[in-house]
Amino acid sequence: MVEFRIDRRSGVATYLQIVQQVKQALRLGLLAPGDKLPTAKEVVAATAINPNTVLKAYRELDREGLVEARPGLGTFVRRSLARPQAAAGSPLRAELADWMHRAREAGLDREDVAALLASVLEEGFDGPPGTTGTAAHEAT
Repeated sequence: MVEFRIDRRSGVATYLQIVQQVKQALRLGLLAPGDKLPTAKEVVAATAINPNTVLKAYRELDREGLVEARPGLGTFVRRSLARPQAAAGSPLRAELADWMHRAREAGLDREDVAALLASVLEEGFDGPPGTTGTAAHEAT
């Protein structure tokens, strides 16, 4: 079962943090179709947030077709976002873990790594597949 972590200082609405965490769990294969999400009551007990916030997040996930509410039973995952390339034992994940180890050894902290990843991610998705954003810009 997924455990939500709410960062009240992030500037991201609490319900969106829940939506993002469910989507991340779906992408990583931590949640699969048929899995039950925690009840609003369970989330409230663990995070001390308003139950309406949990329900708003679950409604958004339902609207996106990722989960479905079953009256009297709970909210269940309808479809996965997982890709084998991102699974726990995948070569890409292992390479990223190795890179993370090197980044920490180089003295980078969480914020440094987040900034670096965001920058490279932005560059990598600016151009067509197989190119980096910089190469795509240089080609134009």
